[in-house]
Amino acid sequence: MNNSNYIPPKEWVWDKENGGKFSKINRPFSGSIFDKKLPIGKHKLQLYSQGTPNGVKVTILLEELLEIGINEAEYDAWLVEIGKGEQFSSGFVEINPNSKIPALIDYSENKPVNVFESGSILLYLAEKFNQFIPLSTSAKTECMNWLFWQMGSSPYLGGGFGHFYAYAPEKYQYPIDRYTMETKRQLDVIDKYLSKNKFFGKEYSIADIAIWSWYGQLVLGKLYNAAEFLNVKNYTNVLNWAKEINNRPAVQRGKMVNKISGNLNFALRERHSNEDFQK
Repeated sequence: MNNSNYIPPKEWVWDKENGGKFSKINRPFSGSIFDKKLPIGKHKLQLYSQGTPNGVKVTILLEELLEIGINEAEYDAWLVEIGKGEQFSSGFVEINPNSKIPALIDYSENKPVNVFESGSILLYLAEKFNQFIPLSTSAKTECMNWLFWQMGSSPYLGGGFGHFYAYAPEKYQYPIDRYTMETKRQLDVIDKYLSKNKFFGKEYSIADIAIWSWYGQLVLGKLYNAAEFLNVKNYTNVLNWAKEINNRPAVQRGKMVNKISGNLNFALRERHSNEDFQK
């Protein structure tokens, strides 16, 4: 079909799979499609996720909390393979009716707390342990500004640029040009901010973790194999910031949890020791 001649019907009907690489898991309805209970490990925090940019936000924060000695942040990490549709199990949908990773259950409270959406999980854990979130109203507001900037901006990067550049079954210039322009605009926004600031706020926080997971990995060549296409070397401030955060031990560990890459899979029932990550 010649896409330039496409005329939308009066009423759209879902009659075939659509979505390129992710066509098997895209559908126009919500809810579970099979029954399966979620496993539960020995720790109070149970994480159900995969090592995608949204997924690593949470594991990086948990590893940062453990790095500074907060043992209550010990967690069990359970792999949910989104490419296989495991996020549509009845157990997962009970936690997150939107069927997106990551999802977290906190059993340390009188009644288990279900938390979904990566930004919400970051904020929940940061406030629970009073770490990686500023205390003063003004500094916390700046942190929240950038956290919500990431939540609102990255769909244009992932679902827009990433999809049409890397995953769509056919390459169309119009959407690639459109989302490339927006992605580069976003990189310019944060590059200019980082020209005058070391972090996204007064100190390293959940805002940096959230933004690094998408834009930091992007400029480091870890997303969509698009670093050259986007000419990321021009965003020197973003690159320097991304490299500094990437060198943090907790970040190195966090980005390995629930990662699927060849024979590398750290999706075990509980987080590994430093020695395990270094093997």
